[in-house]
Amino acid sequence: MNGLILPIDKPAGWTSFDVVAKLRRGLKWKKVGHAGTLDPSATGLLIVLFGEMTRYSDEFMELGKSYSGAIRLGLTTDSDDLDGNIVSESEVQWNEESITSFLYSQVGEIAQKPPAVSAIQVAGVRSYKRVLKGHAIELAARQVRIDAIRVTSFRNPEIDFEMDCGKGTYVRSVARDLGEALGCGAVLASLRRTRIGGFHVRHAWAVGEALERPEFRGGEH
Repeated sequence: MNGLILPIDKPAGWTSFDVVAKLRRGLKWKKVGHAGTLDPSATGLLIVLFGEMTRYSDEFMELGKSYSGAIRLGLTTDSDDLDGNIVSESEVQWNEESITSFLYSQVGEIAQKPPAVSAIQVAGVRSYKRVLKGHAIELAARQVRIDAIRVTSFRNPEIDFEMDCGKGTYVRSVARDLGEALGCGAVLASLRRTRIGGFHVRHAWAVGEALERPEFRGGEH
């Protein structure tokens, strides 16, 4: 099969499309795609598919995923992370038992409302584009699956965590909903994707390293 599966460690500040475009030009493949978008500020595992492997994108997106990150209390933004515009700032309601209890309550099949700043389409237009135009957007909740949440560190006003989840789960929404439950607001402060199915970020290539590997080049002309 004329194709390639390449796990990439996406750097902060790049969109997933930036990674695809850079690899398409540098490795000289015509057909290149990825299997699961990461927000620009997020880092970590992005599976990039080349040539005939692009036809399996949907199958890769169905795989379970793992993340590590941090949630900051006392702040809300229009994007539910630190990239957005600040909506409110509040005194932090720091209660480790309440924090842990809420996060553990999210494990299982839950109804989750996606962030307004997302790629979900509303009447054929991406939700984030409507937000940029000043439209008030509230997306309908959808069923998602969270397999596990582990609190790894408490360091007021932030909580470090690890999470395993299924397709379509928004980690930003978990942060937002924690803040609402505590009454002080919260946003996702950082995020790193560490696993997709059997692929792990520790085996991923940096973009620059991948571009230097001759065995990844010249799939299609």
